[in-house]
Amino acid sequence: MLYLAAHEDRLCSIGEIAGAHGISQNHLMKVASDLAGAGYVQSLRGRGGGLRLARDASQINIGHLVRHTEGKIDLVGCGECALAPACGMVCIFKDAVESFFKTLERHSLSDIMKNGRPDQLRQILALTGQSSRQPRSARMAGTA
Repeated sequence: MLYLAAHEDRLCSIGEIAGAHGISQNHLMKVASDLAGAGYVQSLRGRGGGLRLARDASQINIGHLVRHTEGKIDLVGCGECALAPACGMVCIFKDAVESFFKTLERHSLSDIMKNGRPDQLRQILALTGQSSRQPRSARMAGTA
């Protein structure tokens, strides 16, 4: 999502994004398909196709996005603990997770792009003039 926000002026290929992050194209295709189905990403097939944000970055809520991608979060594994039914920590951890999401929900993808170091973020994510086959470590070396 950050990559697409940093390159919102054009379509981005799965290969390009996977190369920039050093991740599997197959995995990214599954993630992109899920995000497209949820209305976060628009996917255009065929020659000249690619991915782009389905709506303005200011309309993409980080809390909602993380809830969607991560599902139910069991912070410390209370679900598998034999003490959970009687333990007072379960409610505390549940409250902590809810507070975490409420904090994230106060921010949009646009906020992340603006409040961080947008030029440095775009530089790190950029592939302009670089081969997507170049190892990630080589691309990252000049950004420290």
